[in-house]
Amino acid sequence: MAGVNAMEKKLAEYKCDTNEALCLKLVRFPEDVDDDSTTFHPEYSHQIFGDDEVAFGYKGLQIQLFYTAGNLSTLFKVKYSSKVTETFDCVEPDNIEGKIREIVPAGFTCNTDDFVSLLEKEANFKPFGMLLHTYTVHSEEAGELTYQIHKADITCPGFQEYHERLQTFLMWFIETASFIDADDDRWDFFLVFEKYNKDGETLYATVGYMTVYNYYVYPDKTRPRVSQMLILPPFQGEGHGAQLLEAVHRFYCSLSKVQDITAEDPSENYVKLRDYVLVKLCQGLPSFAADKLHLGFSADMVKEAQDKLKINKKHARRVYEILRLRATDMSDEEKAREYRLEVKKRLFGPYRKNQRELAKMRKCLRPEELVSHMGQMDTQTQHKELEKSYQIVVEEYRRIIERLAMQA
Repeated sequence: MAGVNAMEKKLAEYKCDTNEALCLKLVRFPEDVDDDSTTFHPEYSHQIFGDDEVAFGYKGLQIQLFYTAGNLSTLFKVKYSSKVTETFDCVEPDNIEGKIREIVPAGFTCNTDDFVSLLEKEANFKPFGMLLHTYTVHSEEAGELTYQIHKADITCPGFQEYHERLQTFLMWFIETASFIDADDDRWDFFLVFEKYNKDGETLYATVGYMTVYNYYVYPDKTRPRVSQMLILPPFQGEGHGAQLLEAVHRFYCSLSKVQDITAEDPSENYVKLRDYVLVKLCQGLPSFAADKLHLGFSADMVKEAQDKLKINKKHARRVYEILRLRATDMSDEEKAREYRLEVKKRLFGPYRKNQRELAKMRKCLRPEELVSHMGQMDTQTQHKELEKSYQIVVEEYRRIIERLAMQA
């Protein structure tokens, strides 16, 4: 038994955390290749390496996935200090190369010198599609940096191959990511690029992107649905997500055939970003004027948000609540109470539905079955949960209001 435990311990030394082992880079200059400060790591690797996010069979494992900054030409290398087969017979290491090849398209190089030579071709790379928006961000180190947002589709020459390389990042940074069927012409792609200078030439670096699918709405409308959105880690926290979402929203607002804009299974972070962008867009609409907010959520708000900004009723309601909080003196007890009741009225919807379901159950369930369901819908618990939900919502709203104030 002791021998088995000793063997397990020795084999455990050949397990590596794949989130640490995988090294990603966006390379602009040859010196970036050996500069550890330009390396970033995945948030997730379970889709490739299993739920434990562990690779077996290697010590000192390093999986290099380096991309040229613009075209995303790829270097893929696997390094390690030792392999389990050097010490143990009949023990197979994980096939790292096979797993990575499942998501990285053909055409990558495994030679660092060849990869560095590809950097010379970056000057030929230009953003795909139609320019929608240009903006600047101030950097302490580099001063004013210029960014562009482009709309592309699968018919753009070279875009399909580029997109196959770009979408590999989804696996490392979106927990439930999956690749899309890009051949479907109902997909729209929105790309963010940074303009930068190298040896007197203007080059472009990939910053992030969004995919949107255009669903048909009877009889003659479409409903664009955001499917995927990712700002690459070196650029996160700089406001690019908000710029991208606002540019996309403005683009679809200009199309008469668009009913409204939605998102597929949005994450919490996406919902917060959307709230910020929609409030920014709606705050100038007459129906959302400060003197009208205390009168309550109105049909005028629903109509104007829908007609002018393609915002559906559910999202318009959240915008109203955020703007009303900004316009409300919460130190005034009566005004604070009115606001609290207004928000809780919306939040109470699911609980009210439960009460209706309980009334139906009383008619058809046996007493012992009814008791088990009643326990789930205890009134006191509902009130506690409602208050908790309210506090969380208001805290989120306050953060959005603070961000709006910073941008003013």
